[in-house]
Amino acid sequence: MKSDISNVVETPQAELLATGFRFTEGPLWHPDGSTYFVDLKRSRFIKWNRATGSRVVRENTGEGNGTTLDSHGRILMCEGGRRRITRQEHNGDWITIAELIDGKRINMPNDIVCHSNGTIYFTDPGGRLPESERELDFSGVLMVRGDGQVSVATDECEYPNGLAFSPDEKVLYVSISRLDNKCTIEKELGEICKHQFIRAFDVQSDGTLTNNRIFADMSSSVDGVPDGMKVDSKGRIFCTGPGGCWVYENTGTLIGMIELPEIPANLAFGGIDMRSIFLTARTSLYLIRATEPGLLGHP
Repeated sequence: MKSDISNVVETPQAELLATGFRFTEGPLWHPDGSTYFVDLKRSRFIKWNRATGSRVVRENTGEGNGTTLDSHGRILMCEGGRRRITRQEHNGDWITIAELIDGKRINMPNDIVCHSNGTIYFTDPGGRLPESERELDFSGVLMVRGDGQVSVATDECEYPNGLAFSPDEKVLYVSISRLDNKCTIEKELGEICKHQFIRAFDVQSDGTLTNNRIFADMSSSVDGVPDGMKVDSKGRIFCTGPGGCWVYENTGTLIGMIELPEIPANLAFGGIDMRSIFLTARTSLYLIRATEPGLLGHP
């Protein structure tokens, strides 16, 4: 694999910011100057900054996973275990904003982004649910409009995981972790899984996603799956996956991989200059500095 990322990061060495967690995910850089993330397996929401270190700001998140901000600066969270999307109000209360679609329970929401027009998009794979518990017969990307209506953006996904908009918001990238449980077995046996890639969709004026195509192939036998994504100001796509964080040109050409001491699951750009990349990787939170500023991933 081509791995010259000298034009992407200032140094290939990542700084360990915090550790001792069970499974970190959902990083979010907040305008208050802190980085938030979840300890998924402990159902905790963590706040970190250099002055105070890390501290728990919410317990019992229902296996909270992906997080972002909405157009009003409120934190959104995918609560996979409770099969819902929640929002923290300005008074600190958490409320449910998405749980049903056409009277049926959503699957297990995974990651989430917000369009500048206020529409919220989230991935909703069904693969982690027993078939007897699934009320939807597809895995896809769902959206929550400004009026609170939940609808289907696309049902053309195998196991959708992370997602990120292009700088002009005309394209939505969706990482695909696998096809089914056979893929998990392949990885455990050290075999190459050929169902790991990034899809790209065109965003229509009504919010729906069309022109489904494979943007990048991430097939690998190495530990890890295509997961969280972010995009920088040059339109380059950063996707955590097998062995590290894969970086692509907006043409789909692979630039190289950012390697860490642990396999990363997600990332977020932040800092005053937006050149700090915060990566959640298994038990820890890491920092690496980028050469170009990234996009927030929310309005």
